[in-house]
Amino acid sequence: MMRFPFLVRSFFVLMASLAAAVVACGADSYRVVNSYPHDPQAFTQGLVYVDGRLYESTGREGRSTLRLVDLERGRVRQETTVPSQYFAEGLTNWGSTLIQLTWQSHVAFVYDRFSFRLLRTMKYAGEGWGLTQDGRSLILSDGTAKLRFLDPATMRELRSITVKDHGRPVNELNELEWVKGEIYANVWHRDRIARIAPATGRVLGWIDLAGLLPENERSNREAVLNGIAYDAAHDRLFVTGKLWPRLFEIEVVAKGRK
Repeated sequence: MMRFPFLVRSFFVLMASLAAAVVACGADSYRVVNSYPHDPQAFTQGLVYVDGRLYESTGREGRSTLRLVDLERGRVRQETTVPSQYFAEGLTNWGSTLIQLTWQSHVAFVYDRFSFRLLRTMKYAGEGWGLTQDGRSLILSDGTAKLRFLDPATMRELRSITVKDHGRPVNELNELEWVKGEIYANVWHRDRIARIAPATGRVLGWIDLAGLLPENERSNREAVLNGIAYDAAHDRLFVTGKLWPRLFEIEVVAKGRK
């Protein structure tokens, strides 16, 4: 009689493993188009490419920054330091401004995109992880499976979605990017990107980035994939990670196509 719970647990473990294998086998892959230098001390939390400029938000308390980065050389062209009590997180553009989240302080910083002058702050509920926008709303992740759509002027929540893959919540959603009507999301400690339907939260597919930066080039276990930027004008997709020495332009290769 005591074997029955063990068999039930074993069955569910097996089914979860099979589901993960199906996801991996069915994921899109990638081709590296270009590889660029990236500051290996940058704890990347947000990445944005707009009007030919690459912006980056880096985290850690006492070391958080907002940067304008030279894509080709990886050099910091312009930088402002975030007050030391804050741990900076996700970043997106809105009009002529940049909006930068903080992790657990419930404060967003709004900067002039060109001078980096701080224009104002806004308050929001919960943690801040990733941030993007769809032209109407800001879209925020908080480390759960939930994405919140916020009013860009007030950070008031307008609606939310729960991200699910085959009915299962996808937790620890991190950096976000709006790409061709979809939300691309890093998942913390995973070498893959989820493609999410913004209306429903359903995972439309996965991009498997395993092997993009080999393990022996990662300085520690927190040097994980995190950072997605899309150049809409030239249809270019950029990805990097926390403490990664490289930033990559990649082409997504649909499953079944080589």
